[in-house]
Amino acid sequence: MWRLTDEQREQREHIREVVLEQIRPRVREIDESGDYPYDIHEILAAEGLLGFAIPDEYGGGGHAEVMSCALIEELAKISGTVSLMSAYVVLTALPILIAGSEEQKEQFVSPLTSGEKFGCYCVTEPHVGSDPAGLQTTAERHGDSWVINGEKRFIGNAGIGDIHVVFARTGDPGAGGISVFVVPGDAPGVSVTELRTMGMPGWKLGAPKYENVEIPAENLLGEEGTGFRTAMMTFDRSRPTVAAQAVGVAQGAVDLALDYTTRREAFGQPLFGHEGVQFKLADMEADVAAARALTFQAATFVEQQDERMSKLSSMAKMVASDTAMRVTTEAVQLLGGNGYLKDFPAERMMRDAKVLQIYEGANEIQKLVIARQMMKQAGGRDPIWPEVMPGAEGVASGKGAASPQEQEEAPEKETAGTAA
Repeated sequence: MWRLTDEQREQREHIREVVLEQIRPRVREIDESGDYPYDIHEILAAEGLLGFAIPDEYGGGGHAEVMSCALIEELAKISGTVSLMSAYVVLTALPILIAGSEEQKEQFVSPLTSGEKFGCYCVTEPHVGSDPAGLQTTAERHGDSWVINGEKRFIGNAGIGDIHVVFARTGDPGAGGISVFVVPGDAPGVSVTELRTMGMPGWKLGAPKYENVEIPAENLLGEEGTGFRTAMMTFDRSRPTVAAQAVGVAQGAVDLALDYTTRREAFGQPLFGHEGVQFKLADMEADVAAARALTFQAATFVEQQDERMSKLSSMAKMVASDTAMRVTTEAVQLLGGNGYLKDFPAERMMRDAKVLQIYEGANEIQKLVIARQMMKQAGGRDPIWPEVMPGAEGVASGKGAASPQEQEEAPEKETAGTAA
């Protein structure tokens, strides 16, 4: 079970102080301008919060997943956009840490943790989202170089990315023909079209295009044909951070609604004095607490490399993001007409929450992952109530459904989402 130590609680309090004193005053301006807040990025870098979850040998803080989720939650309570800054360092670095050589880790990860460079994770394509095994971007070997051609879409940080982690086809159709490369953002032939978003103001979402982009052969991460596996391993480890973002946004909305209802009067008493308002707030608080427990349990499983981490990560991402959408909508309702005004942060929180149900695997995809993991874990198990389960023997042995072995061999149809 997860539990923060006294030292970790002190670290969380320091993060909270940084957020309230240095980040909160800028949030409304960021929302209005839509500009990337480079000054906030520099603050996070100076505080060691960009590379918080990256091993210290690559310039990071060396904190494990649970503490990383605690950081992301505190940032997201005030700004979903700012929470993305640390999350994207993790997302870009993970494929390099999973598949890269020691030299590649030192070359590409350290500049991300220091804030010197920005990274983006490039899987999703205009016609390929939920089925990354069907990628159409290609990489062809020419002597000591790879030449990449193709388009990506819904790529976070694309407009400012110095380091593109690009998944491309190097072999036959299917998951086994995908490899992953590091592509410099300023390489000849790389162009990016910026995409405008409903929420996460200042988030540089874009559609990169690669036209005969030539990179050194040594920019291949891992062995050729292992890219799909690297992508799936990355998602297992990154989804708890998305869940932590959702928990943070939701908790921020609860805190806002509580403050507002204790100060705003209606019918001669504070709004909080009305039973219906108390019930709403109680439901919101309980839902967020449940989502947090699941999120931090998933992070613990990732730390321990527990075989159940894939299912728990998907469950946490799904439950927490659905909770964030529901809770932020209720917060807008509790603030009434003021909830619909940009003068109050409730409507921004609601806009930010929506994308959490979509990126790094739309929640419908998470349900597929969860169900497949359930079948995999149940494979070969005797039915608990055989006397009331006609044909249970066939189900347990995999008849009428894909066996655990078949499921494991078949590529999972997962979405890279807008965080790709």
